This record gives sequence, structure tokens and C-alpha cells, in this order.
Amino acid sequence: MGPARQPLFRGTAPALVTPFTPDGRAIDEAAFRALIDFQIGGSSWGGEAYDGVEALVVLGTTGENPTVTDGERRRLVDLTLEHTAGRVPVIVGTGTNSTAETVTFSREAAEAGADGLLVVGPYYNKPTPAGVRAHLAAVADVTDCPIILYNVPGRTGSNLTAETTLSVLDLVPSVVGVKEASGDLNQIADLLAHAPDGVAVYSGDDDLALPTVALGADGLISVIANAAPGPVAELVRRALEDDLAGARALHFALLDAMRASFHEANPGPLKAVLAAQGRMEPTLRLPLAPLTEAGAAHVLAAYAAVTEAGRAA
Repeated sequence: MGPARQPLFRGTAPALVTPFTPDGRAIDEAAFRALIDFQIGGSSWGGEAYDGVEALVVLGTTGENPTVTDGERRRLVDLTLEHTAGRVPVIVGTGTNSTAETVTFSREAAEAGADGLLVVGPYYNKPTPAGVRAHLAAVADVTDCPIILYNVPGRTGSNLTAETTLSVLDLVPSVVGVKEASGDLNQIADLLAHAPDGVAVYSGDDDLALPTVALGADGLISVIANAAPGPVAELVRRALEDDLAGARALHFALLDAMRASFHEANPGPLKAVLAAQGRMEPTLRLPLAPLTEAGAAHVLAAYAAVTEAGRAA
């Protein structure tokens, strides 16, 4: 029997956006460093100052992973690890719909010093459960870096059922966590009821963080925390401490912003908010297009309190 599984973190990890220069041709490294500091340092809300997040995720969906080049990928991993400097764990998104490519990216991230890997269920291909198990096992064969399996059927076109996920957990001991973004609380409850000891389950949806943690999950991998790290992290901490009244108050205060994050394709709304806070340009890479005028107005109205509370000095 190998070592017992241990969660990579309990609490909140933002899936970091990738800031680009105005022409979209390069990463804005200064803005990215400042974003990391903002996440770890925390932020205020309603006159209260809240501590920052417990971990960081780089090169996830919100980081526009599919349009980042291989060279930029390596630079983002190095930059995140260098600037974070051990303050919180760093988890790197390495999953693709090619097992060979996923294995390569995972090996490189682990060798660079990543604390964990976020491996999405293969998209487009729609593999069988046996294919999903073999995909994760192939990653585990080349590195002992802890893995978080990521289920996001709205993006991948293929749902990892609780049964499939549990079969992966039985086969691959280095899978120590699951990011669940199916939006199906019944499925999440089935997973939580039967997950092996030491396996952490994280909500992948901001607006379901509170009910998911109330069911026994370990935290949230968040979109909105990019713009509001303090109150989002505090919401999750209070839920983990069974302070449901405190968590509920923060949940309702942030709910409009949570929903507006997907008014148009993520991370477009979020980048518009971060630009309004003075933290980066709102630049997206095609095929993601800039927000429509009406979309931007809707998002900024929903995020008004978040924008003001998180405005850069």
C-alpha cells in the first residue's frame, strides 16, 4: 500500500486568467505577477479585509489554455512558480484531448516544480470510461505529482459520472482530488458519499460552492476569485467551518457577479471586470471575441460592488 492521499489544499484556488498585451501577441508578465500578489494578499468587501486564497491554478479554462503556445505555457508555469515562491501551492492545468500531449505537459510541469496537476477529462474525443482511466494512468506512469481530475461536461462534451470518477480513483492513487463542474449536485453528492479517504472534491462552479461544501467538499476552484479573492475565499472558509449563515451572506452578496461571469464566454466578462479594476487589458485571443457593448454593460453592472472593492491602487 502506498502513502495515504492528502488534499493539495482546502479552501479556494482561483483559476488564474492569462493577461495579454493589448495586441494579444504576448503575455503581460507584469500584470500576471500583480494578479498573483492580489490573490494571495486578499481584498476587502463591505468594509472588511479578508485574507487571500489557499492555492493557485494556472493554465485552466479561465487561463485561455487552448490558445497559449507551448513556449508561453512553459513560461507561465515558471513565472507562476517563481513569483509565488512557495507562498501557496501551484497547480498546473496540463490536460488535453491527446494522451501523449497531456503526458508531455504533465511531465514538464512536474519537473518545473508544480505542486499538482489539473487534468481535464479528454474533450471532443468522448472516450469511454476505460479510455478515461487509461488516460489518467498514463499521466501517473510518468510522474508522481498529485493530480486533480477535472470534470466540465459543458466544455468537453462528455460527462465523467460519479461511477467513472470513482473507478479512476480506484485505479490511480496519485489522483488526490476532483474538480466537479457538472453543475449536478446529485452527481456531486454520489461522488462525496463514496470517494476514498483523502480525496478532495472541489466545486468548479462559484455559485455552487456553498451547497457543495455543505455536502462535504473541500473547497472551490474559482473564476470570480480573480476579481474578488478576499470575499470568495472567506465564503469558502466560513462554509468549511460550518458558519453557514456567514457563508450564505457572502454567497448572496456575490451571486449576481458569479452568474455574470458566464454572461458571455469565460473569461471575457472577468477580463472586462479586471480591466475596470485597472489590473490588466481586457484582451482575449480568438476565437474568443470581445464582449458586446450590451454584454459589457450587463457584466459591469452585476460586478459593480466587486469592481469598486477590488480596484487597483
